[in-house]
Amino acid sequence: MNYFITYNGQTIGPMSVEQLVSYPVTPNTPVCTEDNHEWHPLYTHPELMEALHRATCDNVDMPTTDKDKTLCGILALLLGGFGAHYFYLGKIGGAFICLLLSLVTCGLWGFITFIQGILILTMTQTQFEQKFVLSKSTFPIF
Repeated sequence: MNYFITYNGQTIGPMSVEQLVSYPVTPNTPVCTEDNHEWHPLYTHPELMEALHRATCDNVDMPTTDKDKTLCGILALLLGGFGAHYFYLGKIGGAFICLLLSLVTCGLWGFITFIQGILILTMTQTQFEQKFVLSKSTFPIF
C-alpha cells in the first residue's frame, strides 16, 4: 500500500512505509492512502505507527562520533579544573578558559566542573554529543 503525507504544506507521495518514516513525521502528521483519499493522523494507521516506532527506537543512543561520554565525564570529575575534558573534546579554547577560571577562583571552579562531570555521566550519548561534541560553542558548560 502506498501513502501520501502533508509535509511543509505540500502533498508528498505516493511512497512506501519505509520512505514515509524517513521524513520527520510525528503521530499527528496527516496521512492518506491511495485507496482512501481521506486524510487522517498517522496514529490511526497501526502499520505506520509500528514503523515509526521501529525507526525511532533504532536510532536511540547510537553514537555518531568517537567521543566517549563516560571518559569525558570522568575527566570532568577528576581533572575538570584543568580543563581535561575540554582538551579531550578538542575544545582547546574552552580548556584554557577552564584553566584561567581555576586560577582566578583559586580552584573553586573545580566544583563546577565536578557537577558538570556528573551531568555528563547522566546524559544519554545523543544528548552528550549534541551539547558538547557537535556544538559550535567553544565553552559549553551545562
